[in-house]
Formats: sequence, C-alpha cells, structure tokens
Amino acid sequence: MKSIIITGAGSGVGRAAAEACLNAGWGVALLGRRAEALEETAKGRDAALVLPTDVTDEAAVEAAFKATVDRFGRLDAVFNNAGASSPPATADETPVETWRHVVEVNLTATFLCARAAFAQMRLQDPQGGRIINNGSISAHVPRPGSAPYTSTKHAITGLTKSLSLDGRPYRIACGQIDIGNAETPMTERMAEGVPQANGEMAIEDRMDVAHVGEAVLQMAELPLESNIQFMTIMATNMPFIGRG
Repeated sequence: MKSIIITGAGSGVGRAAAEACLNAGWGVALLGRRAEALEETAKGRDAALVLPTDVTDEAAVEAAFKATVDRFGRLDAVFNNAGASSPPATADETPVETWRHVVEVNLTATFLCARAAFAQMRLQDPQGGRIINNGSISAHVPRPGSAPYTSTKHAITGLTKSLSLDGRPYRIACGQIDIGNAETPMTERMAEGVPQANGEMAIEDRMDVAHVGEAVLQMAELPLESNIQFMTIMATNMPFIGRG
C-alpha cells in the first residue's frame, strides 16, 4: 500500500484529496488542527490515520511523520495543503500579526513538512517520493487586498522549484497544484460577490472540489520518472485569464 500525508485534511481541498486517495487504495495520514474534522474525513476507514497536528510546530510535524512511517512502513507522497487567508486589506491596513500568521501557516508549515518529507524519502529504501505543494491562482496573479496570501503563494512556487531541483539526486519529485475557485468553505463568499481589480463586486463561478482531489491523485500516482511540475485547475469561467 502506498502512503501519503495530507495536511489540512479536515475540510475542503484536503478532504477531497484524502477521499480520492483512500478510494484509490492509498494509506492516508490525515493532519489538521481539529480531531473531529479529521475523523469525519476518515469515516472509520482502516487506511486512514488521524493525526491532529499543528503543522507550524516543528516537533509536532516530526512526530506526525514518524507516526505515519511507523504505521505504513514508508512515505510515498505528501500533499502540503494547509493554508490560511486574511481579510481583504491594503498593506498599511494589514496588522503585522496577520502577516506573520499567514506566513507561518502557508509558508513555514509547508517548509517544515517538506523538510520532514525530504529527510524520510532520501533515506528510505527504495529511495524517493513525491511532494505536492498547494499553490493557488494567487501564485500567478493577486486579488485586491491580498498581500500576505499572495506573497506566500508566490513563495511556494520558489520552494517548489528548489525542492524539485534538490530532490533530483534522491528520486524526490516535487510539483505544485494551483487551484482556482473550488467549492469549499473558503470560497463561499464568491457566490455572494467579491471585489474585482476594477473596483466592482462580482459573483464568480466555482467548481466541484472533488475534481481537485482527483487532480492531486493524478499527480501522486505518477511514477517518479515523471512529474507534473505545475498544474492549474480552476473553474472554467472564473476571472483568471484576463484578470485585471
């Protein structure tokens, strides 16, 4: 049985990815802050390992990775999905505490998990594995008032490229999935209307989050000789092409 760690697995994209992997026969370690939400994702399935974890805490991350390897014997993939956003605001209106929180969750936590994954994949036998980072449409273009979130998602692209390069000698592949307007609690406000670059408010199309889960599974199941370096999956009619 192949194994994967998924962070932010208690809802939204993380839950969709976990369900896709479990349905495909993977062993899935579910990481997130809320045990109840993780249990809802697991649904009592034997192949699901529930690990309440603060992914911004280095020791907690190390413990979760050890528990995963103890359970499944090795680590084949990681989906770094946990993330945080902030209320729309210009830079001068954004509290420094908000900036630090978003950086901790979106960037530092991704690094900590990638670091733990790299160490395990480098040393295990057979060597290698795959790291998948959740970027965003915002890794390409910002929404108004999104400096913390957009900055971290641009940084994820740099981290993805560095991991991809450094992983070559160890059969560690790294790719990034950029998601636009999946139907999750985070995007519910889009059904009511969100600010656009021209100052208007507009309702934006969304897509079934299950399609994102299937895309993550597609990336995870590739042989290590192949890699999807970057994938963009989005609601077809959302404002991305031509945004602004």
